[in-house]
Amino acid sequence: MAKPNRCESCNDITTSSTRDLLNQDLAKQVRTAYDRIEDRGMSACLFGSGGTCCRNCNMGPCQIIDGVESMVGICGATADTVAARNFARTVAAGTSAHTDHAREMVRGFIATAKGETPHEIKDVAKLHDMAQLFGIETEDRDKNEIALELGERALAEFGSQDSTPLTMLKRAPEKQQKIWKEQGVEPRGIDREVVEMMHRTHMGVDQEYRNITKQASRCALADGWGASMLSTELTDIMFGTPVPKRAIIDLGVLREDMVNVTVHGHEPLLAESLCLAAEDEEILALAKKVGAKGINLAGVCCTGNEILMRRGIPVAGSFIQQEMVLATGAVEAMVVDVQCVMQSLAQVVKDKHTDIITTNYRAKMPDGVHIQFDEHDAYNSAKEILTRAVGNFKKRGACYIPKDSKFDVVVGFSHETINYMLGGRFRQSYRPLNDNIINGRIRGVGALVGCEHYKHSDDVHFEIAKELIKNNVLVLATGCAARLRHTPSLLLDALIPDGQEP
Repeated sequence: MAKPNRCESCNDITTSSTRDLLNQDLAKQVRTAYDRIEDRGMSACLFGSGGTCCRNCNMGPCQIIDGVESMVGICGATADTVAARNFARTVAAGTSAHTDHAREMVRGFIATAKGETPHEIKDVAKLHDMAQLFGIETEDRDKNEIALELGERALAEFGSQDSTPLTMLKRAPEKQQKIWKEQGVEPRGIDREVVEMMHRTHMGVDQEYRNITKQASRCALADGWGASMLSTELTDIMFGTPVPKRAIIDLGVLREDMVNVTVHGHEPLLAESLCLAAEDEEILALAKKVGAKGINLAGVCCTGNEILMRRGIPVAGSFIQQEMVLATGAVEAMVVDVQCVMQSLAQVVKDKHTDIITTNYRAKMPDGVHIQFDEHDAYNSAKEILTRAVGNFKKRGACYIPKDSKFDVVVGFSHETINYMLGGRFRQSYRPLNDNIINGRIRGVGALVGCEHYKHSDDVHFEIAKELIKNNVLVLATGCAARLRHTPSLLLDALIPDGQEP
C-alpha cells in the first residue's frame, strides 16, 4: 500500500538524510520499521515487556504478577525467578552471537597464518604482546608460526572444560580480578558459560534470582573479556590496528556514477576481502564495461565501522538506516553476513534492481541471493559477489541520493593510539589522563556502546554524549552509537591533516 505524500513520523526523526529520503516520491512504496511501529495497532504485552512472561517449558506460557499468590508459574516460579531467567537468557543469546563471531575470526586467523587467505599478519608488535599473554615463545620464530600457535590456543579457550579462568582475564587490573574471583564469576570455557546459563534457566533448575544473575555476569564476562576481546585483538593483528584517519559518513556517500555495494553485518573477514576485490583490475574492467566509473564500497552497521576505521571506507548508514540505504534505489547489492540484518530488506528491494546477498550459512533470508563466503577462497568469493553487483548496474531505475548528507569525521582511536597520544612512542602511558581525573579536571571516561533503537529518538546517543562532555567527561563511542550524524563536529575536534598518522 502506498504511503501518504509525506512522512507521518518524520517529526520524530532527527537525522536529516533519513527525513529527506522518506519525503521523496521514491520512498512512498517502501514500508520501513517506522511504518511498522505506527501500523501495529496494539501496544506491547505488559508481561512480555516487563520480563514476567515465562515460556521456558510446555506447561506455559505463564504470566506472572509479583505479589499475587495465584499469579505465579504453574511450577511455582515467582516474578523474581522468571525475570532473572529471562534476562539471563538474553545475556546468553548475546554472548553466543559474539562468541560465534569470535570463533569465525579465530578460524580465519589460523587460516591466514597457514597462508590460506589473501590476508596477512600486519601488526607484529601486537602479535608478540598476545603471544606473551598466552605464554608462547616468540624468539627466532616466524610471525606466521607464532600466529598459528596463538590461534590454536585462542580456539581452545572456547571449548575449555576445566575450571581455569580464561587467559584474557589477566589483562584486567589485579583488583578487578580479585573481585571476580571472590564473587565466583571468573568465566571458564567461553562456550561452557552459555551452555550452563541455558541449563540453569530451564524449568526446575536454578530458582534463586541472585544465583541466576551471578551466572549471567559470568556469561557476560565470557563475552566481553573472552570472545569479544579475542576477536578484537586478532582482527587488529590481521588487518592492522586502527589509527586516526579522516572519513565520510551518511547516505550521501553513495554515488550515481559508480556500482554501489554496501556491506552489512559483523564479519571483518568478508568486508576486508571485498575491499581487496573492489580494486581488482578484472572487476574494475567489468564495471567500466557497463558504464560505471568503478566500485563504490560503503559500510552499514558494525562491519561498516571496521572498514571505516581501518581503511577510511565511508559508512552509508547505521542499524536504523539500513532500509533507508536501499530506499535510495542506488544500491546494486547489499552484502550481509550475521547479526543486525532485518528480514524486511528483501521486501524493500522487491521492486528494485538491488540484490540482498547473504554470505553465511547461519543467516539466510527468503528472497535473498545466497553466495557462501569461503574463508579459504576469500578473494574469489568476494569477486563472485562483486561480479553479480556489477551486473545490476544497468538495471538501476530511478534513484535519490541526499547529496548534501555526508559528513567528515575522524575515527580510529584504538587503545594503542590513545596510549601514544598521551605519552609518545617511548613513554606510552595513561598517566596524563589519570592525573587529570585525580585532580578533578576530568570527571571520568564514559563509553557509548551498541545500537540505536526505534523506540527512542535517533539522536539519543548524541544527547547523552553532549551532556557528558558538558560535564567534563571524556567520551568513547563504538558500534552504531558512534555515528553521531546529528553533530559531526563531535567527531571532528581532533581533526588531523589528510594522510597524517601518529
